[in-house]
Amino acid sequence: MTTHAPAAGRTRIVVVCVALVVVLAIAAALGWWFTRDDGPAATKQVLPSTPTGVRTIQDPVRLVKDTSGIPGVLAYDQGEYMTLATQGGKAIHVSHVRGPVTYTMTPPAGGPHNIVWMNAGVYTRPVPSERAVHNMEHGAIWITYDPKLAKGEIAKLVAFVGRQSLIPEPKGQGGVKVSGQANRFMDLSPWASNSLPAPIVLSSWGHQLRVTDAGDPRMQRFVDTFRHRKPYSPETNEPVDGIPTGTGGVAAEYGGAQPNPSGTKK
Repeated sequence: MTTHAPAAGRTRIVVVCVALVVVLAIAAALGWWFTRDDGPAATKQVLPSTPTGVRTIQDPVRLVKDTSGIPGVLAYDQGEYMTLATQGGKAIHVSHVRGPVTYTMTPPAGGPHNIVWMNAGVYTRPVPSERAVHNMEHGAIWITYDPKLAKGEIAKLVAFVGRQSLIPEPKGQGGVKVSGQANRFMDLSPWASNSLPAPIVLSSWGHQLRVTDAGDPRMQRFVDTFRHRKPYSPETNEPVDGIPTGTGGVAAEYGGAQPNPSGTKK
């Protein structure tokens, strides 16, 4: 009696190998598509450059009474900008510097910042505070989280950023408008160490909310109250992208609606 079992076994092995090759090829193609410079939502990440030069040290900033009505929000003295009485305390300074800054707040919720901001969006590695603070001056919300935060919580934060509306930008870098440009005015990045006062911290210019859960309902209230709204940011009508990518970076996800220019600007 003739048996075809060995031949059938070899056929199955060939089919499995071919299927595996096809799956690997598809995965490689998808990886290229989602990481190429002009790909869809997830682009090839480029971190904003770190400022160098003469260091500025921020003066201590005094806490004041918060009037937002959101439980747990910290409000920092903004002095004449918000017409709050300092009562002998120190206020956040709105000043542009070119070098690094040592902040007295962790993470900073305002203060001296680099003269060049960064291209807003979701970053998977720490970003320079000096550029993120400039984004907050323009009305952005900066969410920082402990680098050891659970992956599930990080995924919730990324989804939270993605749910925020795109805001049209009437002006581009240097006053040059890019047709159709818009941004969520949201930055998300891990902190460089475990020194955050909470696992997750949301900061706007002069205000901060510290939470332990990425699903905390106060997060949306914070964004709705402080994002891109006067009088809570000194320069609400300025953009949070349009910087050459060699300096301003390329967000891993949820960046501007239109690509930012290539090149560098110090």
